[in-house]
Amino acid sequence: MIKILPKTLRLQFLLLFFIFNYSAQSQTKKIKRPSSRVGIGSVDTFVRNSFDLYDKVYMYDGYAESGTPLEDNDLDVLADALDDLSDLSSSAPDIISDLDGQGALKQAKATLQINRAKKALTYSIKTAKKLLTENKKTDEEEPDSTSNDDVSEVDQPNPNTSDSKNESIVEENVSDNLEIYSKFDYVPGDELIFFDDFSQDFIGDFPSKWNTNGTGEVVTLNKVEGNWFEFIPGYGIHYLPLIEEKFPEEYTIEFDLLAEGLDKNTSSTARLYITLDDNNGFNKGRKYAYITLPFGQYSAFGIQIKNTDSSDKRINATVTADIRNAVVNKPHISIAVNKKRFRLWVNEKKYIDVPQLIFAPDEIGYIKFNVHGIKDGEEHIFINNLKIAKGGLDLRRTLISEGRVSTNGILFDSGSANIKPQSYGIIRQISQVLLQDKSMNLNIVGHTDADGNDDSNLKLSKARAEAVKQALIDIYSISGDRLQTDGKGESEPIGDNNSVDGKAQNRRVEFIKI
Repeated sequence: MIKILPKTLRLQFLLLFFIFNYSAQSQTKKIKRPSSRVGIGSVDTFVRNSFDLYDKVYMYDGYAESGTPLEDNDLDVLADALDDLSDLSSSAPDIISDLDGQGALKQAKATLQINRAKKALTYSIKTAKKLLTENKKTDEEEPDSTSNDDVSEVDQPNPNTSDSKNESIVEENVSDNLEIYSKFDYVPGDELIFFDDFSQDFIGDFPSKWNTNGTGEVVTLNKVEGNWFEFIPGYGIHYLPLIEEKFPEEYTIEFDLLAEGLDKNTSSTARLYITLDDNNGFNKGRKYAYITLPFGQYSAFGIQIKNTDSSDKRINATVTADIRNAVVNKPHISIAVNKKRFRLWVNEKKYIDVPQLIFAPDEIGYIKFNVHGIKDGEEHIFINNLKIAKGGLDLRRTLISEGRVSTNGILFDSGSANIKPQSYGIIRQISQVLLQDKSMNLNIVGHTDADGNDDSNLKLSKARAEAVKQALIDIYSISGDRLQTDGKGESEPIGDNNSVDGKAQNRRVEFIKI
């Protein structure tokens, strides 16, 4: 005998059947957002964010179905949504693990809502990709490639290209690159805003001069010296240096980057986002600009640049750049912002020079970092020696008009007189003044912080001044007869030697007209 289910139970059964068999590509029936919360924070956040993104994509899909063309603003929203969708989808396994230890009823409710959210994500990802791809075909514009798990034709590896990357950290011989340094034109700012090398933080702790809405820790590594801060991947996770005041309109940003675990299986979406925003919070502001550095190893994915300018000068492009070998060999990243102009160097090569990327320099003045597409536990991204400084202007005029200039932008290896490659932009400017004014002679004076004893620091400061002199002679062909050197050690500090920032200010080189 077949028992007939009551009408209400039949309706509930049909509703559940519909939810779990919903076609992810259908525009005819909208997936219903859960009307109540589960009471598990991570689950409720996952469901809410999934449906917030789903609502955006569903709306634009409806426009497309009705024949309404999507404008640039719409496509920007879709591209950003696709970034977030990919990250959110990858976090689902972690969300499910949070159900352990919960009551049976709460687990059942949470499972239903997670499954519904996952269906919404599946629809959203497929539909957003479809809409962006169709627009590319009709308008010949590229979508936001950093958020696409599929590989386009330009992303396919070339079988005829040799694999030049090195998965281990490689120390380069500075003398092999003198010609490259002679053309390096990055000049760091001369008034320190922020510096952190994590030397004051305990291993395993979150760094004291940073903030995040996720997690992270300071670590040591066997391949490189010093403490490093690891960025942990996750949906919407941002890392902000604790700087309360907005940057000035002229400033520079530098840091060392370290990546481990990258190989040919690293995702095409794996990127470091460096965002300059109009707010100092975890959400994107109304006005912002960002660049992304790719970590994918099986092809050259390029550096993406984007801003939110509401005019017809909006920028959303990917600059051809093969930095695969650089990102696995501890690159130094340098950024110069001069009002609207934005430039970026990876090591000594300039890849980006956009005259109006920072379209609102009076409002955009905070920095935040986040990583996308990194496999947790397998691939690791670290940062060190973050330095933000006011200026980055032409030091040549100061030397000519005032007869002296002091800079903490000439950097050396710890405890040595080996000049770091990123310092040659300043030395290049000094050489240009000497080449222009043949009558000018200079005294080069080195200064150190107070680490170590007085005698050692005095010798080190003299050796560093001599190293700068030798660089002017060897690289820029300045006569040694025009250059003198001296060293003051730690005897003339301009900053507090008990703080990281103060020590960075004290490690400086002066050029004085004689």
